[in-house]
Amino acid sequence: MSIQWNGVMPAVFTWLKESKSGALEIDLDITQKQAAVILKAQGKGGSRMSGLVGSGTLGENSYLSAKQRLSLLKSLSEVAKEYNVPLISGAAAETKEELAKIIEGLATVGVDTVMVMPPKTKAVPSEKEMYEYYALSETTAKDAGVTIMPYNNPDAAGYHALSTDLLKRLSVLPKVTALKISTIDVSIIETLMLENKKLKILAGVDTVTVYAGLAGASGGITGVGTIFPKASVTMQEYVLNGEWAEANKISQALNSLSYLDAQPLLMEYLKLAMGIHHNDVAGGLRTFGKKLTQQQIDDVRARYILAKERLEVLDLIS
Repeated sequence: MSIQWNGVMPAVFTWLKESKSGALEIDLDITQKQAAVILKAQGKGGSRMSGLVGSGTLGENSYLSAKQRLSLLKSLSEVAKEYNVPLISGAAAETKEELAKIIEGLATVGVDTVMVMPPKTKAVPSEKEMYEYYALSETTAKDAGVTIMPYNNPDAAGYHALSTDLLKRLSVLPKVTALKISTIDVSIIETLMLENKKLKILAGVDTVTVYAGLAGASGGITGVGTIFPKASVTMQEYVLNGEWAEANKISQALNSLSYLDAQPLLMEYLKLAMGIHHNDVAGGLRTFGKKLTQQQIDDVRARYILAKERLEVLDLIS
């Protein structure tokens, strides 16, 4: 599949249910249905989401076994094919050899592009080690018939930052078709675009969608857009058309909720907001992650209500 990397792509939640024994398990049916609803949504300009991200940070990736992850992605690949969009998922490992095996596995279940996180090591890798880690992933991707997207997430605890020089080197590898930059420091995007105006960069933090577009990003991967897809797609339409004032109105309307996308418990917070949006609070609170306090639950609800009220004024609730 030829991917243009223009537009916004939702990082969908992995919905869970209780098994007969009371343990939590993946509800593939609901997860598929919610993904389809998001991909059906249209912006005011008539465009839709341009990809589907499954089993990412918001999809409880770090809590799933390899078997669960592949099963989930196989089911989401059916939805992606139905709506003719690429399926994207993430991969991270301690060693480049382990990473290669993960990429090979993802390719077997319909994943088109793998977002490759830096190595999960306590010690900071050298530039040489980091490059070799990504270079092997690129070679593996070529053999497996997929592409990769180096994922720089320096603001998140536990992830090593990719230097701008390294990102430049990686961007020219044949199977690297885009970069994902998840940071509020959009000057990184601007610096990279000044070096190569043809580069495709996706922003990974909802609060900076407009600013990332100004810096040269061609699109983004969104968490808030899974809850309010019409608003997210419309905002990206304005960004791509250079209608910054209109895009900023939507960014401001989403601000109370977008704020949560840059917090350590973003998955738990935004999943609850999704549950509130679909009148399924209990489902939104089912997670393999951390349990929220009542104060946190009340805060998320208040932030969701405020965003919804602001978006209703703009006619952006689908």
